[in-house]
Amino acid sequence: MESIALLFSGQGAQRVGMGTDLAESSPAARKILNLGSGILPSNFTAVLQSGPEETLTRTTYCQPALYLHGLALLAVLREKKTDFKFTATAGLSLGEFTAHAAGGTLSIQDGLGLVARRGVLMDEACAKRKGAMLALLGADEALATKVALAAGWEVANLNGGGQVVLSGPAEKLEAVQTAAKEAGVKRAIPLKVAGAYHSSLMIPAKEGLAEAIANTSLHMPTVPVLSNFLGRPASSEAEIRSSLLDQVTGTVRWEACLKDLAGRGVTRLIELGPGGVLAGLAKKIVPDLPCASAGTLAELEKVIHELPR
Repeated sequence: MESIALLFSGQGAQRVGMGTDLAESSPAARKILNLGSGILPSNFTAVLQSGPEETLTRTTYCQPALYLHGLALLAVLREKKTDFKFTATAGLSLGEFTAHAAGGTLSIQDGLGLVARRGVLMDEACAKRKGAMLALLGADEALATKVALAAGWEVANLNGGGQVVLSGPAEKLEAVQTAAKEAGVKRAIPLKVAGAYHSSLMIPAKEGLAEAIANTSLHMPTVPVLSNFLGRPASSEAEIRSSLLDQVTGTVRWEACLKDLAGRGVTRLIELGPGGVLAGLAKKIVPDLPCASAGTLAELEKVIHELPR
């Protein structure tokens, strides 16, 4: 029997114009994409539809944009395939909040409130201390940790497939690139991000988010929702709260999350979000597990067509 897990995109996947096709074709998607009125910046919809790209890249905009877009895609999927069911879900970084909303841990509206607050707090943390991120290709956790320690940086993402991302202060970017080269890392690519996410430079954001998470109503989800920080589903409401907080400054264990999904008998992955980044990682981490990606209405219709009748 088919067992489907949904994957939701993280920051960096955003595209100007994403969701426009969904809003035009589906009342349910339009309702979700318009939920930000009164919560998000007044020009949010205009920036999402038309840019500029540099504004959409800011955490204040891209985090709620990806959250709402992922849930709008799910709404259209359910409209077009009324018997659709999934057995587990996971999201990369910000996408973990989308996964929790999809899994019933919290309401879409409450989740949006958390995501909006998280985006603002991370934007403020970036302004306080200039940070950077560096992707290491052809590195494992041990090698990446060695490189990070040599330059006073931290391991941010264990993405799998030989990809590890480091975070740290921008003034030490050159030092960490040198350390990577000396350690024999194949390639080290600086990422186009506004700060050092999943590192101690985000402590002010974590502290601010703690109150918001404490005041949000949460329940155990109806399906397993994988925790980035734990690399497995949280086992209690308290652990959901703590792991969502720890994720802000701690390492994302994406490879462990995908291996957990494979281990619980999932037979198909569907990435709901733009760009296909998670599908690309899945091919490297769990090559025997098919992963389709949908970020547009046309891509979603193709995915639905390929599902078993």
